[in-house]
Amino acid sequence: MASRPDTDDYLSLFLNDTPLIDVRAPVEFTKGSFPTAVSMPLMNDDERHQIGICYKEKGQDAAIRLGHQLVYGDLKARRINAWKQFAANHPEGYLFCFRGGLRSRLTQQWIRDAGADYPLVKGGYKALRRFLIDSLERLAGSCELRIISGRTGTGKTRVLKRLPNPVDLEGLANHRGSSFGHQITPQPSQIDFENRLAIAFLKAQHLKSGPVYLEDESRLVGRCALPDALKEKMASAPLLVLERSLEDRIRIIREDYVDDMTAAYLNRDGAETGWQNFNEYLLGALDRIKKRLGGARHSQLRRLMEQALAHQASSGDTDAHNEWIRPLLQDYYDPMYDYQLSKKQGKVLIRGDADTLIGWASNNSSL
Repeated sequence: MASRPDTDDYLSLFLNDTPLIDVRAPVEFTKGSFPTAVSMPLMNDDERHQIGICYKEKGQDAAIRLGHQLVYGDLKARRINAWKQFAANHPEGYLFCFRGGLRSRLTQQWIRDAGADYPLVKGGYKALRRFLIDSLERLAGSCELRIISGRTGTGKTRVLKRLPNPVDLEGLANHRGSSFGHQITPQPSQIDFENRLAIAFLKAQHLKSGPVYLEDESRLVGRCALPDALKEKMASAPLLVLERSLEDRIRIIREDYVDDMTAAYLNRDGAETGWQNFNEYLLGALDRIKKRLGGARHSQLRRLMEQALAHQASSGDTDAHNEWIRPLLQDYYDPMYDYQLSKKQGKVLIRGDADTLIGWASNNSSL
């Protein structure tokens, strides 16, 4: 079978979720990579550090010689076997290093010497990253955006996922966007978040059609920051305002932040530790907005939350959490949202419940 050529078709790589081998050092991968990339480094962090010093002091040839001295024998064989196995499992994939230079070509050569061919990404990580940065800046300015707005607890994310062309900012950031929005798995790095976001916009443009729907977010989703160009475009984009009864909103908040999070912590950490960690998560989320709540209101809500947790621990029932959710929505989140909505620049296209918004979006692909 003929070997596949190296590629600089970055768009195709991202649209097709092409599997990628990232042969950079682990520390580079941790700072940022791509959703379909797997860290399978040519050199570990210490080896890379030693070779970097050698390169600066003695030049490329000496650095290459040192590399062969550091990665040889069984260690070299294990790395080659891992690359070959990935190539066999993902025959459509590619490999890359930082600039598409020495490390990726050396990896490619070692794989070839071992009897297999695997193409590389021309320009490496740097070119892929530049392509995504430029694409996101261009699309943020040119795409037609529509924003799903609504008070806390209306289930905006649930509705967003049922719309024709959604980009889920909270899903990409792995955070629900509020003080209570922390998830049990870590958020991506800022670079990983931006890469995910750019890929989502590329898919929204090339694989779907019509306006891109986003949930109304502040500049920060947890610790992930929206690019300035996108945030500015969102600020003036037209709005679909989701409305639900207070009782429905209380139920949704309880499901998302109590029921689901209890199950997540217990599944991850076991009964005793999981319950303790869930308590710390919920109380900590309230404590983080203590200053904005004011001391007296915070103390009252915390007492209600502690009572609800005690009742949940003894009975398994979570209904008592309604007692702190209701005043938190009515007295804190609702006035804040109403003020923010009054400052929005975008035109309100429609108000209504979930079915109303979904039906409207399906019938109004352009304005």
